[in-house]
Amino acid sequence: MSSFEELGFCKLDTDREQRTGFPEVVFGAGKTKEQITIIVSRLIEKHGRVMVTRLAPSIGAELMVLFPEGVYQAIPQIFTYGTAKRLFLGKVTVLSGGTSDMPVAEEAAITAEWMGCKVERIYDVGVAGIDRLLAYRENIQSANVVIVVAGMEGALASVVGGLVRRPVIAVPTSVGYGCHFEGLTPLLSMMTSCAAGISVVNIDNGFGAGYNAAIIQQLVAEANDK
Repeated sequence: MSSFEELGFCKLDTDREQRTGFPEVVFGAGKTKEQITIIVSRLIEKHGRVMVTRLAPSIGAELMVLFPEGVYQAIPQIFTYGTAKRLFLGKVTVLSGGTSDMPVAEEAAITAEWMGCKVERIYDVGVAGIDRLLAYRENIQSANVVIVVAGMEGALASVVGGLVRRPVIAVPTSVGYGCHFEGLTPLLSMMTSCAAGISVVNIDNGFGAGYNAAIIQQLVAEANDK
């Protein structure tokens, strides 16, 4: 029996939830409204839930009409339908360096929530005003996983990495001035951090960070089940 469904314009991975614990997530950019509608319909039939990332507001509005139980959130441009089958214990804390990083931070937060994580958001706590970050030190240290979203020079990830004993997932954003190079500077800064325990995803990849956090939480849940 095939593990995917042939739709002509794509091969829908209907077996992914069984393999990984989570259904296939749809990357909306570059797809037509018709293609997205068909994919969403099939995933809802198969799993009862679906998430579409990087979805244009015009298509998001149309999906809300077609699937009124779904939710479109404009800041991260994400459409979600349905909820997680299991809620994980503990929390994932998402930090952002500045308000300009919120679209990526929200992509991470909503992804983790849709996959079953309890998420705490702490935004605009960049190192330029480090007292703002330290005011939430206890909150951050109580998290199971910390996602750090930052642009400019990306120093926030290193600072947080030195404060916690939990996995830190760093997300560089394309927010910054000229020699920031559209996110390359914080990407390299995060990858060369001297703080241990930091992993780094691609520039603006909030989805990847939220997914990784959920995978960690899933692993903890499976260990507790034994």
